[in-house]
Amino acid sequence: MDKLKVGIIGTGLAFARLHYPAYQELADKYEIVALCDSEPDKTRPWAERLRLGGNNVYTDYRPMLWRGDINVFDIMVPIEHNFRVTEDVARAIAHQPGRVIICEKPLAAGYEQARTHAELPRRYGVPIMIAENYRYSEEINIIRDLVGQKRIGDTVYFIHNRVTCFPENMQKNKFAREEWRQHPVFAGGVIMDTGVHDVAALRHIFGAIDKLQSFGVPQSDDFAPYAVINVNMRFKNGVTGQFSFYCAGKEMQRPLTGLRIFGTAGMIYLEERDCGTINLAYNDGRAEQIQYRPQRGYYNELLNLYNAMTGRETISVTPEMEYGDAKTILDMLRSVKEGSTIAVDSEANYIPAYRSVHQPQFEFHQLNWH
Repeated sequence: MDKLKVGIIGTGLAFARLHYPAYQELADKYEIVALCDSEPDKTRPWAERLRLGGNNVYTDYRPMLWRGDINVFDIMVPIEHNFRVTEDVARAIAHQPGRVIICEKPLAAGYEQARTHAELPRRYGVPIMIAENYRYSEEINIIRDLVGQKRIGDTVYFIHNRVTCFPENMQKNKFAREEWRQHPVFAGGVIMDTGVHDVAALRHIFGAIDKLQSFGVPQSDDFAPYAVINVNMRFKNGVTGQFSFYCAGKEMQRPLTGLRIFGTAGMIYLEERDCGTINLAYNDGRAEQIQYRPQRGYYNELLNLYNAMTGRETISVTPEMEYGDAKTILDMLRSVKEGSTIAVDSEANYIPAYRSVHQPQFEFHQLNWH
């Protein structure tokens, strides 16, 4: 198959730091042929770098939609625009084989738009992939399979502690420097923007969530309504756990709390996503380490999309699936506000599909055998 031709909608940090490096690595499969951003200063250097003429650069994405040479529309806009732009694109390319949409996470800013977004593929007959890279990351897929294979026996409970200092990151060349993130007009602010990754990972590992109850510490800063949100969760498979998202401070002690999964025969420990090592400790004194390559989610999601477009796979992360991730965050916020326990997933039969095609075989290193 020839290369898939890509039209980029939004040339900010998500494109520069996340999607573009993956497109470079998959240059034999993708070619960027058009760019759109409402700020010409952002597209100008990219047009020069990609050697695109002025007729391939737009400040309004709508004229781009009528081009017949674009297979993939990759949408990277502020969260509050995700649904509107995706629906515009889907409507314009409705029922046209060989055309697909990528939309960044989360798929919408609130319940109503999220539900409607989940219906877009059926309504317009257009495949849509949500770029939830945690569901494509090596470490999350490995942990999911370890749980599914009962490497630590039956899973009993987990602790997941995520800490990110948004106020400090605002002063650095990071995603927090964006005005729309500092003063969000979507529910939850950074709790939605970043916390949805962690929720996606937990649902990827354990499946559907039965109920949750949340508590939060209110703050006056615009970037999030709560400095920390603490959530008790029960999954439909019986696993319980506690998720904390602290966005206004630091975790100074090392090792970090990270993600810890406890089973009847041992535990799994991931300190943080970029550490490159998953630790297993067994009740009989044995220990193992599994090495993985950090930050491979962006590559894997584009590879999955290419394979789906060539008929070898299906799209792994759809709007229907991402709706559950976004809804979970919205349910957490609702639980804090109402002081109530919230029922999350209605379907009891959602379980992870173990042994992903995106996961190669990994080397296990045995430690401290007794």
